[in-house]
Amino acid sequence: MKYKNKKYTRPDLEIISNLIPADSSVLDLGCGAGELLHDLIHSKNVKGQGIELDSDLVFKCVSRGVPVIHQDLDEALKEYSDRSFDYVILSQTLQQVNRPDHTLVEMLRVGRYGIVGLLNFGHWRVRHYLTLHGRMPKSKTLPYEWYNTPNIHLSTIRDFQMYCRQHQIRILKQINLVHRRVGALLPRLFPNSFANLSVFVVENETVK
Repeated sequence: MKYKNKKYTRPDLEIISNLIPADSSVLDLGCGAGELLHDLIHSKNVKGQGIELDSDLVFKCVSRGVPVIHQDLDEALKEYSDRSFDYVILSQTLQQVNRPDHTLVEMLRVGRYGIVGLLNFGHWRVRHYLTLHGRMPKSKTLPYEWYNTPNIHLSTIRDFQMYCRQHQIRILKQINLVHRRVGALLPRLFPNSFANLSVFVVENETVK
């Protein structure tokens, strides 16, 4: 399946939107300009809240009528009590926080379920670029130079899966994408090498 819906600027947002049931409560960490929350609030009657650090993006959320808090993710979640939300979303943001392990623990304390959109630095094009050019890879999903990238904790799909196994995080669902396509054979069979992005639904195994 190839996502061509222009409703969203990124295909992972459409996948996440499809995973959220109507009338849920949702906290979107690093919500950007609020396009996902805006759609969820109006099409699924979701009770939504965003957290965003970039002040320009916060302004865009406000102009859309999306509830948003201007705050650093590394500090924001301690303000929320346990199970405050049904879903906590962290899409293409985990690699940008100072303590990804702490953020994962906190998102699964605050939310019943977590949805993580993970950029895969194990994709074969990334490996090939580094091997062939000897330089930090650039692509459509990694457009930055080494000196201005916000991505400070790079991981692969396999790294994330291993972390979940070691820290009592259950992966309930994994959807692999290559560019805007879902369900292609190679990303389905070998996601660590052929998917450039995966969306995970996770929960804390130790909480009933």
